[in-house]
Amino acid sequence: MNLDLRLDTSGDFYAQKFQPTKREDTLILNMGPQHPSTHGVLRIILEIDGEYIVRAQPVLGYIHRMHEKMAEVMSYPQYLPNPARTDYLHALAWGWAHVGAVERLMGLEVPERAEFIRVITCELNRINSHLLWWGAYLLDLGAFTPIMYAFDDREIIMDIMQRVTGSRLTYCYYRFGGVSGDIDDRFVSETREQCARMKERFKMYKALVTENFILRKRVEEIGEISVDTCRRYGATGPVLRGSGQEYDVRRAEPYSVYDRFDFNIPAYNDCDAMGRYLVRMDEMQESIKIIEQALDALPEGDFIHPKAPKRAKPPAGDVYFAVEGARGKIGMHLVSDGGKSAYRLKLRAPGFSNLSLFGEVSQGTLISDAVSILGSLDLVIPEIDR
Repeated sequence: MNLDLRLDTSGDFYAQKFQPTKREDTLILNMGPQHPSTHGVLRIILEIDGEYIVRAQPVLGYIHRMHEKMAEVMSYPQYLPNPARTDYLHALAWGWAHVGAVERLMGLEVPERAEFIRVITCELNRINSHLLWWGAYLLDLGAFTPIMYAFDDREIIMDIMQRVTGSRLTYCYYRFGGVSGDIDDRFVSETREQCARMKERFKMYKALVTENFILRKRVEEIGEISVDTCRRYGATGPVLRGSGQEYDVRRAEPYSVYDRFDFNIPAYNDCDAMGRYLVRMDEMQESIKIIEQALDALPEGDFIHPKAPKRAKPPAGDVYFAVEGARGKIGMHLVSDGGKSAYRLKLRAPGFSNLSLFGEVSQGTLISDAVSILGSLDLVIPEIDR
């Protein structure tokens, strides 16, 4: 008896485009859009031969919210909360990219104290983002305990951040010309305490997870991505650094006061999921080094420019501003016609480029390894869809 294992794709535009190969023993399988390992509404159409992937095609757009279009109809201050809704895990980096682009176009100088505050809070937010990735990645691979430790650490950082930003996740703290409120001695002391605590926690994380034989079997020599592949797809961040390329916007295209701090750019030549894992684990420790240096050198002064406009209105022109987010290079290309709203705002989402290489990298791998590869890319679907 012959069984037709192919899905009925008559009403599915993407599946029609994804025509099966001429082989008759393959199966079309939908992974998502509500699959637990996709961490959001991401759909991947797989053509599989047994447990092996023949082809893979990511399908986006299930959570598209028109952030770029909204920038054209909202005033610059009204748009301030929007960037945080793109990548909610590293919201401050996206907010920084937005205010930085407007400040550059306006020629608005940011007080030195505000620059230090931005660095401290953005790096705390980076640690929080990596902690959630760490816990969720291991949960995808079958380990439940680590995510409890990760959220334990995240709660402390969010408590610290909530006092100064008023939020725990989608921060809207940065303003044109500075930040919305100053930090106090309590913030400084609590941040120092958490940095000291995290140094000890990383030792435990290494013993509990990083050196675990089961984890290494799931990530070593899995999802190998060459530097050439990263360049062809525009992959940045830990994905690129996990392939041995030491590119970080904070060092390659310095902004704010990052050029004053001593920190390393972690990179691993293994090119596999383990390399990307180690990059993020090392980055959290480098963020702590940056935070401690910034706290030691924190200057006095204004937390926002005394003459910062309440209603920003940049002159006509265009500007590009980039920052290093937890997932890679975040870019804002702002085009202004001199009005109260952006004429055009193009968002450069690192996750989009990082996901784009999945189809090529996953060919010939096991379905279970595809979950490991996806997790190693650290995808945040709202950022990708925008």
